[in-house]
Amino acid sequence: MGKRLLVQRRTFLKVAAGTAGLTLAGASPLLAGSAHLGGSGGDYATVIDIDRCNGCGACVAACRARNLEGLPVPSEPFPEPYPAWVRTKDWSDRKDETDRLTPYNWLFIQSCTITEKGETRRIFLPRRCLHCLNPQCVTLCPTGALHQSYEGAVYTSRSLCLGDGPCDRACPWGIPQRQPGVGPYLGLAPKYLGNGLMFKCDYCKDLLAEGKAPACVDACPQRAMRTGPRAEMVKLAQDMAAERGGDVFGLKENGGTNTIYVSSVQFRDIEANMLRQGQVGHGKPSLRPAGASMGKENSLLQGVLLAPAIGAALAGVRLWRDKQKRRKS
Repeated sequence: MGKRLLVQRRTFLKVAAGTAGLTLAGASPLLAGSAHLGGSGGDYATVIDIDRCNGCGACVAACRARNLEGLPVPSEPFPEPYPAWVRTKDWSDRKDETDRLTPYNWLFIQSCTITEKGETRRIFLPRRCLHCLNPQCVTLCPTGALHQSYEGAVYTSRSLCLGDGPCDRACPWGIPQRQPGVGPYLGLAPKYLGNGLMFKCDYCKDLLAEGKAPACVDACPQRAMRTGPRAEMVKLAQDMAAERGGDVFGLKENGGTNTIYVSSVQFRDIEANMLRQGQVGHGKPSLRPAGASMGKENSLLQGVLLAPAIGAALAGVRLWRDKQKRRKS
């Protein structure tokens, strides 16, 4: 019911705005990456244990094996981007790049070295879409091409996407990646409308809908990832962090996400080292702590919904005053 209300709220917003003690190794088999997730729907979250990840890249390979072959082939020459400031780049001849997010690579291993208490270690973070609980990319997409499934997967409908990119500007981490020369805009007015298609991790939404874990989770030989009902994953992450005196990322960032990282190292320290070592940039997201998403839009919605009640109340006050005046006269 809550998910349906959320979808209705987003639809309404567009119209209104337009018109005005656990560890991963010891977790229950139900939560294991290779197990059936069970449950009756609702958001599924993935906990990623940074202390277990060794950067082997099995998750990246599994993601590419599942998605790469089905991606469309661009048509050349590419139309000039409109408006001109839109950032477009052809990645079709660089499909093999796996050191960043691209239209052809939806998951990569971000890494840095960090020194704590005189010891230096390397940190590995599998990075992809975080699948926010209240994704502003979905709400702000002008063509309605972005959707959120009942299980919490945020995904793109390629038949509706024009690649105009409010999603990549709205995303606090710049996750969506554009590929020109593909998509429905080519059959419309490419000189004046659209710039390709936006691509990103879709959380293996079809697998989630079947009660199965995403391909990256199932492929991890280190058992560094687990997927399950979000409430259980939140507790798992909190217990792990408390046990290690560590940190959790994804519980509150951008209003909460369905990708939750756990580390014995504070994420602000990881972010600082990523920046110092040049590991943050286009296609290489930061870990900056974004606040709750859609704050302004939610305020707008509340204002629109409250306006009739406020108007009725003011009208009532005015009628009462008029009545009092008539009594005195």
